[in-house]
Amino acid sequence: QVQLVESGGGLVQAGGSLRLSCAASGSIFSINVMGWYRQAPGKQRELVATVASGGLTNYTDSVKGRFTISRDNVKNSVYLQMNSLKPEDTAVYYCNANLRSRSSFNTYAYWGQGTQVTVSS
Repeated sequence: QVQLVESGGGLVQAGGSLRLSCAASGSIFSINVMGWYRQAPGKQRELVATVASGGLTNYTDSVKGRFTISRDNVKNSVYLQMNSLKPEDTAVYYCNANLRSRSSFNTYAYWGQGTQVTVSS
């Protein structure tokens, strides 16, 4: 019943900016942590940034100072503002949410379908 839909990916030149959006919909009781992961060809999926329900954030070292994660608890959405993009940021970016649905007492991880970010040099 729960679905995460991402948007905002695209092609940008090095030094440019993109803003990714992810909206969670369906029968949601609560959302604990939301975040963004990315996966480049031939590499493991890695954590980019997370934001907890209270607003605390965490970033991987390679994006600190360039990326900003935020969330809107009313809209059940999470955003990733990406500035000063580098070619090494090129990857498929996936939205993630650890949430409890209204039909369960348990919390599960849900994933979006991914959105491509390509940074040219």
